[in-house]
Amino acid sequence: MSTIPLDDVDTFGGTIVTEWYQLNKTSDERIKMTAFVLDRELRADGIRVVVYVQKRIGNSWQNSGTDSEMGKQIEELILTRAREIRASGYIETTN
Repeated sequence: MSTIPLDDVDTFGGTIVTEWYQLNKTSDERIKMTAFVLDRELRADGIRVVVYVQKRIGNSWQNSGTDSEMGKQIEELILTRAREIRASGYIETTN
């Protein structure tokens, strides 16, 4: 998510929303992600990422659902990086 421009960040509500982003500039597909931080603990069920997909049809973008597999992959990347940060002692954990 760090390379995709952010649209909204709610630190109190625990949500991060990106802008629409084309992974490949020549692609007829773009994505928008919303990350939900559901728990202060570092757990697999403490974060959820929804990846929305749109496809270009002619000159307009049409919603084409969500990509749950990409969402799961991004969740794993976020959790892995959070574990690395915690292991480095950079942040304290709550007990």
